[in-house]
Parts: sequence; C-alpha cells; structure tokens
Amino acid sequence: MAVAAETPAQAAAPSIEKPHETPAGWEPNVLAFACHYCAFAAADLAGVMRLSYPPNVKIIRLPCTGKLDHIHILRAFERGVDGIFVAG
Repeated sequence: MAVAAETPAQAAAPSIEKPHETPAGWEPNVLAFACHYCAFAAADLAGVMRLSYPPNVKIIRLPCTGKLDHIHILRAFERGVDGIFVAG
C-alpha cells in the first residue's frame, strides 16, 4: 500500500496540540468585573444573605461595564488570570 507524501501546505500547517490533563485540586483564578449599579449590587446582596462564592473569584467594581477597556482584560491574562467574567 502506498503512502501519500505531504504537500508543502500540509507540512507548513501548525499541528493541533492535544489538551492537557487538569491536575487534581487545580482551581482557576477568575476575575469578575461588575457594574456598580447592577452586578455588584447582586454580589453585595449575596454577602448580606451570607451566601458564599469560591475564594478564587475576585470581584472588581466598575462605575459601568461600558468603562471596561480591552487593555484591562489583556493585562489580567498577562498577570496569570485564568478567566474573566464581565457582568453588567
């Protein structure tokens, strides 16, 4: 049986990396940007009701999610944040 040779386009194509296994006990570091009048009020109410959320979630209050610039999201990822949540 003959094996077809790779074309130059196939050889230059990037290989697709397989996903890695998640280590046991790993928790993602999540940063939440919350609107002061909407989402932050809900997070504050959850605290008043003594509801809890994981300690790996950090909330940053914004005057409005419309004030969130893309550079803040990019810098968060550069500094090691695993996920971003924007709530308005």
